[in-house]
Amino acid sequence: MANNRNISCKYEDIISNSKLICEGSPKVYQLRTDKKTIDTLTRINVGERNVNKLNKTILLVGETGAGKSTLVNALFNHMVGVKSEDEVWFEIVEEEKGKRKTESQTPDVIVYKFFGFGDETLPYSLTIIDAPGFGDTRGAEHDVIISQRLLDLFRSADGVHEVNAVGLVMKASDNRLSDRQIYVLGSVMSLFGKNMEENIVALLTHSNGMPNPNAVQAIEDFKIKCARNEKNQPVHFLFDNCLNTQRTDETEYVLETAWKVTNRGMRQFTAFLVKTGPQKMMTTVEVLKERVRLTACIQNLQDKIKFIEQKQTEIKQTEEALKKHEEEMKKNKNFTVEVDEFYKDKEPITGGMWFLVFYQGAVCCTVCEENCHYPGCTLAWKPAHCEVMKDGHCTACTGKCPESDHVKENWRYVTKTRRVKKTNAEMKQKYTNNQAECEMSSSLLEELNKEMNQLTQEKARYLQEAYEHVVRLKRLTLKASSVSTYVPLDFLIEKMEETGDTVKVQELLEMKTQEDEGFMAAVQHIWSAVKQARE
Repeated sequence: MANNRNISCKYEDIISNSKLICEGSPKVYQLRTDKKTIDTLTRINVGERNVNKLNKTILLVGETGAGKSTLVNALFNHMVGVKSEDEVWFEIVEEEKGKRKTESQTPDVIVYKFFGFGDETLPYSLTIIDAPGFGDTRGAEHDVIISQRLLDLFRSADGVHEVNAVGLVMKASDNRLSDRQIYVLGSVMSLFGKNMEENIVALLTHSNGMPNPNAVQAIEDFKIKCARNEKNQPVHFLFDNCLNTQRTDETEYVLETAWKVTNRGMRQFTAFLVKTGPQKMMTTVEVLKERVRLTACIQNLQDKIKFIEQKQTEIKQTEEALKKHEEEMKKNKNFTVEVDEFYKDKEPITGGMWFLVFYQGAVCCTVCEENCHYPGCTLAWKPAHCEVMKDGHCTACTGKCPESDHVKENWRYVTKTRRVKKTNAEMKQKYTNNQAECEMSSSLLEELNKEMNQLTQEKARYLQEAYEHVVRLKRLTLKASSVSTYVPLDFLIEKMEETGDTVKVQELLEMKTQEDEGFMAAVQHIWSAVKQARE
């Protein structure tokens, strides 16, 4: 047994700022921290900052339940020098044992700052960013919000602007990647710029210390772009998750092994941090912004092309009616035909203020009558703050209108159909710009043909715009395809095949085939939920 008096002296400063929450071996203390929450960002500071000391920043990302919280606690205990024989354990993150944590309505990013202590083992302080877990039961829209939270953190003046390591937290006990894990890793990889590749490592939790070829092979199979060791294997570190378990005769041997595994993993990981330089987050910020714009662009594109195709159907119906009743209309200018007319209307959506944190609604252009960012616009309190705005103008709507022409409300534009009767004169006036053109036109059929050609050209222009977004994203990010782009990629390919642009179709097909079947299935499942939310 360790000498309790020596332990008390060794950790006197920490224990004096802690609450004993479990007697026994080890004694478990909950630290009292300097905690501040502003909007959806929580900052937790432990210790006193030394401005002359280096700092290393770690971003932890992964699936809900992978063990990120336990890893944060283990990093703190390693930093202050806790050893197995000390029979003490400190917790920063409160962990509820025996039951699942209640999911919060708003996914918070938590930034932990661990500053110097008298007996620390590291030559630097630590900043740990704990991103909310991807892939939980709240679905794809929850994960989109996580991306937006990280974007806010990386671009704000008092946020985090460089990162030394991105830790992909995974369970070592998993022999294969589930569809959900594949989706999570795809979502995580799609967040980062290409400059982050050498700073991405795997942190394998729940490990018994044995080599885990299955977990490493899973990373290889999914083609995770990450740091590699001298054997060209993905850099990975092993950790056990039971160091705060109470010691008994039955657990003594298991805990001894767990401490050895975790200590070795910590030494290797912290050594990696020493030799690895930080990466600026500017490229990642651009990736996150571009992904929001691409998603909004393709969602808007789908609506626009659907409306164009409906208008083309309306024109075809009109042409057929004209040809069928051509002789009667020549004799009677007031002769009417009945056709479907497509028009825009406003439809209420679920939205409004959510826990005084963010505002859910649709950013719409009142000039173009289009949904510029829906669903997914949650952080912006007004259109000017929405990510689809750039240099004061919208990147999504047809006219690239000023932000002042946009609103954020609890409604969106939808296309509706009504059956109407129209005379020859009314139809001709509709498909020409003015009365002079109407009088000069040789026939209404010619005007209908012109209108059809204009709509076809517009459709091609919108497809080109979406394609350029995809190309920009591919140039910036570690993984262009993700939940927000994979199925729209199918949509783009289908529509570009209709235009006969074989070069662009081939490039998009190559992007699509870079993904494995599991990722395709996972993304297809998640995107279905997004589509249902929009319908």
